[in-house]
Amino acid sequence: MPTPPSPAAPIPQGDQEPRPDPQALTSNPRLSQNAPTNVDYTPHPESSLAVPPEREDIVKRITSLYSGSASEEDMLVYAEKAVYDDPWSFCDTRYKIAGQWYDIQPDLTITPGIPKLLHSRTLATEIVLSNSSTLSWKQTQEYTPRLMPVPKAVNSLVTCTLDENEKVVYHKDQWNEKDYSHEGLGKVMKTLNGDYLTGITRPPKDL
Repeated sequence: MPTPPSPAAPIPQGDQEPRPDPQALTSNPRLSQNAPTNVDYTPHPESSLAVPPEREDIVKRITSLYSGSASEEDMLVYAEKAVYDDPWSFCDTRYKIAGQWYDIQPDLTITPGIPKLLHSRTLATEIVLSNSSTLSWKQTQEYTPRLMPVPKAVNSLVTCTLDENEKVVYHKDQWNEKDYSHEGLGKVMKTLNGDYLTGITRPPKDL
């Protein structure tokens, strides 16, 4: 049986952002499998770490959101003041995070009245780190834009900081080995996307 993580102390606001070491977590001993930056974000499910059911459920709920579930039940994996951080968006509340997930649909059918920009599905995951306050996994996600239905698979490293109640307080999705600087025009555009997408995708306001 896997050993449950030790209880985590409350995390100060300024310390919530995870800063994983992509090379240490993902570098493949078979060097030919690595990118030139010495990372391998391709999941190898057979090598996934064994984690308690509660941690497996976190991965399941988040990959369900990536794949278009957009359910209030899955959204409760996040704390109310959680942060979401990826190459395109920066969100600082659970409601704004919902704005990201509510633009994804599990298939290419049209739902009347609800704008869906993408079809998405999770192809594979591999948990690479689980400790008292951090859960990290490699993930392959296939995206198909509605307006140009050509699928594209993206490998990334997803890292979540968890609070003492095992709620996600910071969700970071890295598509390459570089961390985010949170400076300049890129940060401004990411924040605008996080702030205004809810007006398009219209998630439930009580999130």
